[in-house]
Amino acid sequence: MKKDKILIVDDKEENLISLERILSDFDVEFVRASSGEDALKYTLKDEFAMAVLDVQMPEMDGYETLELMRQRKKTKYLPVIFVSAIHQSDLHIIKGIETGAVDFIPKPIIPEVLKGKVSVFLDLYRQRKELDLLLVYLEKKNEELIIEKNKAEEATKSKSLFLANMSHEIRSPMNGILGLSKILQQSNLDSEQKDMLDVMARSGENLIQIINDILDYSKIEAGQIEIENIDFDIRKVTDTIFHLLNYKAIEREVDFKIEVDEIIPENLIGDSFRLNQILMNLANNALKFTQNGSVTLSIKCIEKTKEQVSLFFSVKDTGIGISKDAQKKLFREFTQSDKSITREYGGTGLGLAISKNLTQLMGGKIIVESELGIGSEFMFELRFGHKEKQKNMTTDQYIKPPSNLSILVAEDNPINQKVVMLTLRMMGLTCDIAKNGVEALEMYKKDRYQVILMDMQMPVLDGISATEKIRSFENAETIKEPTYIVALTANSFIEDKQRCLEAGMNDFLSKPFKEDGLRKILNEASKSIAL
Repeated sequence: MKKDKILIVDDKEENLISLERILSDFDVEFVRASSGEDALKYTLKDEFAMAVLDVQMPEMDGYETLELMRQRKKTKYLPVIFVSAIHQSDLHIIKGIETGAVDFIPKPIIPEVLKGKVSVFLDLYRQRKELDLLLVYLEKKNEELIIEKNKAEEATKSKSLFLANMSHEIRSPMNGILGLSKILQQSNLDSEQKDMLDVMARSGENLIQIINDILDYSKIEAGQIEIENIDFDIRKVTDTIFHLLNYKAIEREVDFKIEVDEIIPENLIGDSFRLNQILMNLANNALKFTQNGSVTLSIKCIEKTKEQVSLFFSVKDTGIGISKDAQKKLFREFTQSDKSITREYGGTGLGLAISKNLTQLMGGKIIVESELGIGSEFMFELRFGHKEKQKNMTTDQYIKPPSNLSILVAEDNPINQKVVMLTLRMMGLTCDIAKNGVEALEMYKKDRYQVILMDMQMPVLDGISATEKIRSFENAETIKEPTYIVALTANSFIEDKQRCLEAGMNDFLSKPFKEDGLRKILNEASKSIAL
């Protein structure tokens, strides 16, 4: 390893030898210069920790030498100590400091003073060198981290694209399966046929739930989950959960109960969709792992102010229970309490991980108490806003689910075309079909449909581009009542919905859709058109 260098400058050889002898204790290499010109030449070639510079020298004195050093980038900040016999006046010392010296030592030199000064600046130089090396190391690491970050972002984009495509490709046929199943369930079938359709519909719903779990986990991992604050009624949330899960309780001969504290206000403000998702996951798990006994979902009000309410949620079962060791890994992704249970009961192992993350995003924390063979209880607390209940509108004030709506369905998949058409027929509505965005645009220009159900992914012209062209046409023609465009698509990411809304769509309904969801959107369209 190379030694640090100190430049010593004096026009007398004996003074140079004396300086080296005084500073010989330092583990450095000395470079001698007998003039200011030589000193400048040496600083061009080498890097020095510091310089000890005589003031009185022929041709170019120490002041002139230092002034030239300070004009060069390489030596601008080089620590220089002046040594001189001319120090009768403080003016010499002041001039030295003003020129850029870090200190001024009179001759004859007191060795301890010079060594003390040199020691300070030599230590500072070495610390700066270490800092420079650290900065170089950190810059290199930073570059490596940027490269890894870019790779991770590309991997995330690829994963998101894969998941989006996978979701679309699975949701499209599932829309056909579930849609036609629902339509067939309302036709004249014998009990055995209805049972088979029920099994098929539930199996499809289970598959969709698995897809949703995977997509939700991906969104949480990417930080793409947004918590909404909208008005909702907690009792409607629990009614939906009971309606969807009670059949499972009946099949397993388990008593499924939901208890909601009476003092909880009807009009809460929060994310009812995510709350429903958490409670559905917990209640569904409880029913899955309970062979007999009961499952109880209870919601209690623990604090209520004028504008906020704190609710305590509990899902308690008398199921198989969870061991202490299994509880430690219970909320990990793709994990269940043990491998044998995974084989027996199935599932992705994502439900609890998603519920944990969603609860945290909403400001709460899930905890569990359980004992093997006795049962389990999952609990969390959340705070919601609330406001006074608004006076309900009378039935006459609503637009009367809209038999005279003119509807265009832009959909390239023949099965999905049939599902939408039959679902609309059950509502007493008819529709025309466009097989791609170009057909949809031309048909709209001709017949000016009030509602367009627009698929996102279509050949020739996609739904986003078709919507943009329709909105441009409406602006050019100054149409006062623009068509109500709804994205009816198997794409289900937040950015998909955002793209649709930015393109000019009014609403978004993901496949596989339910009749109630479509009916609600058409009702909103009717009100918008009526206004």
